[in-house]
Amino acid sequence: MENKISVGILGATGSVGQKFIELLTNHPWFEITELGASDRSAGKKYSEATNWNMSTPLDERIGSLIVKKCNPNFESKIIFSGMDASVAGEIEENFAKEGYFVISNARNHRFDKDVPLIIPEANHDHLPLIKKQNWKGAIITNPNCSTIGLVLALKPLADSFGLEKVNVVTMQAISGGGYPGIPSMDMLDNVVPFIGGEEAKMESEPLKILGDYHDNEIINAKIKLSAQCNRVHVLDGHLECVQVSLKTKTTLEEVKSAFSNFTSLPQELNLPSAPKNPILYFEEDQYPQPRIHRNLGNGMSVSVGRLREDSLFDFKFVVLSHNTIRGAAGGTILIAELLKAQNYLDGIL
Repeated sequence: MENKISVGILGATGSVGQKFIELLTNHPWFEITELGASDRSAGKKYSEATNWNMSTPLDERIGSLIVKKCNPNFESKIIFSGMDASVAGEIEENFAKEGYFVISNARNHRFDKDVPLIIPEANHDHLPLIKKQNWKGAIITNPNCSTIGLVLALKPLADSFGLEKVNVVTMQAISGGGYPGIPSMDMLDNVVPFIGGEEAKMESEPLKILGDYHDNEIINAKIKLSAQCNRVHVLDGHLECVQVSLKTKTTLEEVKSAFSNFTSLPQELNLPSAPKNPILYFEEDQYPQPRIHRNLGNGMSVSVGRLREDSLFDFKFVVLSHNTIRGAAGGTILIAELLKAQNYLDGIL
């Protein structure tokens, strides 16, 4: 413990906050020392303040921590934010102003011009943008859960062939709606063809992530992108049907090779949460499937399959990603690991 970096978690009692705790328990670099939540939870032991819903038992040491209000008086200078967007914006700014590094899962600051929107394998080169922020600390954000799986699959195609048009139709797990989430009578024997705000995120966030960092700003990628988002009766794992038009014409085998051989900086640095293979490609017609493949790479790998030529676009394929691990807490933790490995945290530790 004495060699680990102490970290705090805001929104610790919610579903994303709980996933942060589950994934950070016994992390080799970080140690949870402080937890923040709403006023109604503040002052209680964490075990008393939360309805623990994770599959692993709550660590006794963490359960005994007293929950704090989400005010910037934490001793830990590294803060993971799992707060709801209704309250996250101002609170995260208050922490950044006081010198904290806030790595956020909330949407509030994703499109601030000086805030990087990071998927470590896709746009780690955007991190220097934080130097433009006028706070003592910084805010770094991760994208929407459905965006992350899509962009990880698009990145090798963008690098190798260029992207012109993308169409995506999602089948998103119910855990993406938080806990207790969607009423069972709405989901049983049903598909809900609407998720508030989701399509707009999927049509805008990839353009910033796949954009170019130039002269201290992000120039968005010029890709035409259309999304339709559906909620389906699956617990974890977002499945997405994707069609792409490429700038450079290529073959099916070359596209397979781009998927199969893709690695990036997190793999080179051997970061603790980085999967050996960020993309796992499947030849089998019936793969990937959420129940079978969502936990590959400890939930951090994206599975791709059903690659075919397309009569309207160039190619079509299916993408699967774990929405609460890679798509939320795990992806955010990987950002923090990248910040540490590249010495961004040295000034505040």
